Amino acid sequence: MNLLVWVRSALYLGWLIVSVIPCAIFVVFISFLGLRGDRLYWLASYWLKMAVGAARVIAGVRYQVQGFENLPAQTTRGAVLLVKHQSAYETFLMPAIMPHPLAYVFKRELLQIPFFGWAIGRLDMIHIDRQQKARAFQRVVEQGKGLLARGIWVIMFPEGTRIPRGQVGKYKSGGVRLAIETGVDVIPIAVTSARCWPRKSFLLFPGTVEVSIGQPIASNASTPEILNSRVEEWIESEMRRLDPDAY
Repeated sequence: MNLLVWVRSALYLGWLIVSVIPCAIFVVFISFLGLRGDRLYWLASYWLKMAVGAARVIAGVRYQVQGFENLPAQTTRGAVLLVKHQSAYETFLMPAIMPHPLAYVFKRELLQIPFFGWAIGRLDMIHIDRQQKARAFQRVVEQGKGLLARGIWVIMFPEGTRIPRGQVGKYKSGGVRLAIETGVDVIPIAVTSARCWPRKSFLLFPGTVEVSIGQPIASNASTPEILNSRVEEWIESEMRRLDPDAY
């Protein structure tokens, strides 16, 4: 193992732990004083932007994005973003680079994480109990409709969990079903984060994470099966283009 990689990764992990505590406390405190909605979201997103910047400075992890023109131009138009999930990096990166508030769909166990979980619990996000699958999707639809109606973009990882580099997980249909229920477009996004931050590892390797934002896919006049297949086909073909060595 490269000693420098280990040291830089340890320093980055330490930075995350030390920096999240005061930032999370401040977000929770401000939220109880009445700051909520989009303003609280943008305040909280500063830490994510710092986390992405720290990854570049400390560990040499950079990113490059293509396809910004495929995002909705109207700020009041909702969308469902379906993102390839390989590491924690994209969970930091998406809010840091997107020009619009996002609402993650995540398992409620994350709310129990000290400081970080407390902070995201004060934001307009959708947290679900994976054990209650039917109720979980009902909650996604109920909350998702309200958020999308406000123009907030709902972001989901269709594979449900981090997938090793070069592999394909099972694409779940929750995201496309939400899009169909609400009539908004689906935007597929490919991310090669495992190239620099492998799954289930704290090691970060210097390099560039490629992000490709696909063209919107209309959800009207489509079935969940067809729409889900189109999303998977685009993301996985794009992953092979961006990171051919992994396949």
